[in-house]
Amino acid sequence: MPESVRIRARDRDAILQSLAAGVVPRRGQQHIQVGRAAEVSALLRDIERITEGGSAVRFIIGEYGAGKTFFLQLVRSIALEKNLITLHADLGPDHRLQASGGQARGLYAELMRNLATRSNPEGGAVTSVVERFVSSAMQEARERDVDPDVIIRERLVDLSEMVGGYDFAEVIAAYWRGHDSGNEELKRDAVRWLRAEFTTKTDARKALGVRTIVDDHNFYDQLKLLARFVRLAGYQGLFVVLDEMVNLYKLANTQARLSNYEQILRILNDGLQGSAERIGFAMGGTPEFLMDTRRGLYSYEALQSRLAENQFAVNGLRDLSGPVIRLANLSPEELYVLLTKLRLVQAG
Repeated sequence: MPESVRIRARDRDAILQSLAAGVVPRRGQQHIQVGRAAEVSALLRDIERITEGGSAVRFIIGEYGAGKTFFLQLVRSIALEKNLITLHADLGPDHRLQASGGQARGLYAELMRNLATRSNPEGGAVTSVVERFVSSAMQEARERDVDPDVIIRERLVDLSEMVGGYDFAEVIAAYWRGHDSGNEELKRDAVRWLRAEFTTKTDARKALGVRTIVDDHNFYDQLKLLARFVRLAGYQGLFVVLDEMVNLYKLANTQARLSNYEQILRILNDGLQGSAERIGFAMGGTPEFLMDTRRGLYSYEALQSRLAENQFAVNGLRDLSGPVIRLANLSPEELYVLLTKLRLVQAG
């Protein structure tokens, strides 16, 4: 292979080891990507819309083994290259969009652990994002010859107007005070609050002077606040990847399942109506999760009407403008190309 296209050893090993273990590689996906050109283009337009201040919601639907997780990780890597912050997590018994026993807070905490930037693609980048916000505020303060506290307060006013924004802004301000005074414990407490690691309001009030915490009831509002904040920190927006959505379909409790579908409806309405800013969602699930009229998304009438297929997309025509993108299994020709690429990866 020419030197200009030689794959890095780190990416090569990550690809081969992940595939050997039967999991999706977290890096180097572009080296083995085949097909899906139209689907990738559709998601790329979504990402561009987010960078321009808009929002997007997509449901990536496919059978087991169709490549949903790989596709989601590929799109996540594209979002990182476009200077978006990405969050990703799998749903499960302890991770839901809506709950009353801490499962939604657990999902938020998992998303924050996996918060990634272009320079920290593996996750764990919460502190670096807050530091970037503080550093940019200090630079502006020097340019304007004012106290950094003035700049930070000016910027955080934008957050205070949103639901839960006042306490979010107070936590960021507390991090700045810790940064300015060298109080590492205050900085750690602020990051703990952002990561949803406080379990009681009493502890949060004692540590930071705020009256709320991230819990089951403000999961989505906190994500919208975070999307606004990362823009203030110099990023283009927030891209949230949620996989294994089929676990909501598997919930035995009807009310719990419908509560989660109501949260999905809220997210979808915001995305379709443009009510949210600089935030996008990509959710991966099976056809049963989408189309089952007894337990799937189609069991919720408002979702069925919004997610129904275009009736004119027949005879081989596809409509990728709607929220749902269906992934078919790779064709034999595409599998041949994939094996050829894997051979080149093995060769380095």
